[in-house]
Amino acid sequence: MPTPGPSPAAVPGLRRNMVTICAMTATIMQALDTTIANVALPYMQGTLSASQDQINWVLTSYIVAAAIMTAPVGWIANRFGRKRIFIICSGGFTIASVLCGLAQDINQMVLFRLLQGVFGAALVPLSQAVMLDSYALHERPKAMAIWGMGVMMGPIMGPSLGAWLTETYSWHWVFFVNLPFGIFTVLGLMIFMDESKTNRDLRFDWFGFTALAVAIGSLQLALDRGEQLGWLESNEIIAEFIISAIGFYYFFAHSFTTARPFIQFALFKDKNFVGGCVFMAVMGLVLFSTMALSSPFLQNVIGYPIITAGVLLASRGCGTFVAMMLVGRMMRFVEARNLIISGLSITAFSLYYMTAWTDQTGVTEIIVISVLQGFGFGLVFVPLSTVAFLTLPNHLRTDGTSMLTLMRNVASSVGISIVISQLTEGSRRVYANLSEHVTPFNHAMQMPNVRGMIDMSTDTGRAMADAMVKTQAQIIAFSLDYQLVMLFILVTIPLTIMIGSTKATLRAQSAAPEHAVIE
Repeated sequence: MPTPGPSPAAVPGLRRNMVTICAMTATIMQALDTTIANVALPYMQGTLSASQDQINWVLTSYIVAAAIMTAPVGWIANRFGRKRIFIICSGGFTIASVLCGLAQDINQMVLFRLLQGVFGAALVPLSQAVMLDSYALHERPKAMAIWGMGVMMGPIMGPSLGAWLTETYSWHWVFFVNLPFGIFTVLGLMIFMDESKTNRDLRFDWFGFTALAVAIGSLQLALDRGEQLGWLESNEIIAEFIISAIGFYYFFAHSFTTARPFIQFALFKDKNFVGGCVFMAVMGLVLFSTMALSSPFLQNVIGYPIITAGVLLASRGCGTFVAMMLVGRMMRFVEARNLIISGLSITAFSLYYMTAWTDQTGVTEIIVISVLQGFGFGLVFVPLSTVAFLTLPNHLRTDGTSMLTLMRNVASSVGISIVISQLTEGSRRVYANLSEHVTPFNHAMQMPNVRGMIDMSTDTGRAMADAMVKTQAQIIAFSLDYQLVMLFILVTIPLTIMIGSTKATLRAQSAAPEHAVIE
């Protein structure tokens, strides 16, 4: 119930502003590093003398380490103090980033990326918990709008920033760019952030953590390497799926029979939090799967250079920025579930238009649809981040943020794996179907105007026909993938019934004594 006095962390002023800025820089650092290194891989491969399989571990090691270490963030923060862990993780992430930039061989790079993932796993959930504690309930939509910009803009801006740094300077600066932000974050947190209460009596559930770590790590490895190894045609992928299933079985069997489970299942007694988890998984899947499709479409189908493609993709971030600025105020008057439905509908509408994209699609249409899609993302993310913690008790907040981050990360890996697998298989299947009809015996190929450009009796003509068929097969495969994501969104919209009313709660809190917080 509301307390008459203000929470120190929720009082506006220099301290709160600086903590907000530090939480944002930590969020942006981690969010950027999920995508910024991707475009630099070919340059790293030559410098580090690595094979294609080895260089992929630069991404895989970070993803797996971050996934495993996200789950215990709540326990670690409750046991040792949020401020202490936030500073250690920010500093460790910064040092690991510098070490990545200084790596001399592939073994060092993979090791340092593992460290980066271990320390970086806590940054997003801790920054969200800090932001929630720093603002009274009626201000949280605004706080989540600010925080959400880092989470959403980081992955969107990462590829273009990584391309610019790599081409202008070198791939090392993809990692060195974190240094000034990391130093600022650590110093700011040391000076302005208050320490949270700690519980020295907490005991770590090693069996539960080990089982969950094995399950998540194996699942992430399978999802990350499945496309490269041929999914269930590979014994490695089959083994990883089996190990993951066994790990999840032991985790749940242990958690439901022990007095102090690793995950506080009291989280899932809150209807709003469960709804938040479901739609955070939806957002993770949709956001990262569309990113995984849009960049190769712009580069491989239309033929834009990577920096140009990055600038066009950044327009999606502009739409997100505008939506997040508006939705914080709108939540006082509009139910969160209605905003989420609107955002998902707009995103589905944008994907419907993207199913018609071809190699002739113009820049104007790409920008308009990207801005519209980003606006839809923004309408969903802020209400979702607010709803999830609207009725959750304060002592579960850090555990809740880590669980929400874990759901988003796992869902994003699942989404990327599905769309890339479908893209590859779809391109192959469509190419096979189209090529059956491109023969010298096809009457259309014998028409004078067609034969004048593509003479199937010559090597040049056959090569040109093959290139055209490949392009059309790619266009159709991308269209089918966009359609798949669109249908997934439409199917999930009815699930918004899980989300409770928010308007009355937020308006009542805004009418309460200023800066009151829910305890």
